[in-house]
Amino acid sequence: MSAQQGPIVENVSLEEVKKGLADGSIALIDVREPNEWAEGHIKGAILNPLSTFDPAALPREPGKRVVLQCRSGGRTLKALAIAQAAGRDDVRAHFPGSMNGWLAAGEPVVRD
Repeated sequence: MSAQQGPIVENVSLEEVKKGLADGSIALIDVREPNEWAEGHIKGAILNPLSTFDPAALPREPGKRVVLQCRSGGRTLKALAIAQAAGRDDVRAHFPGSMNGWLAAGEPVVRD
């Protein structure tokens, strides 16, 4: 990956996220900040805020796809670039609709 090139990105649909969370095939990583997380997050997601994003903390489970999400999809692309630059070539997927898409579809959220 050259400096001018962006990260490798695989878009994951709302239905794929729901199915993957239900069957355990997806590790959904929320890169929003803790205050946003507390206001509502997707059940089963794992918080790894972009401001302190740690690619080493991302799961490495065989058969489990790491999918990143944020509020609208922008921060996930930055996190993908950070993860791939750190050698996590397996981290390529993001949910482009992120929380905005999840909420617009009427899906439930968990509040802390």
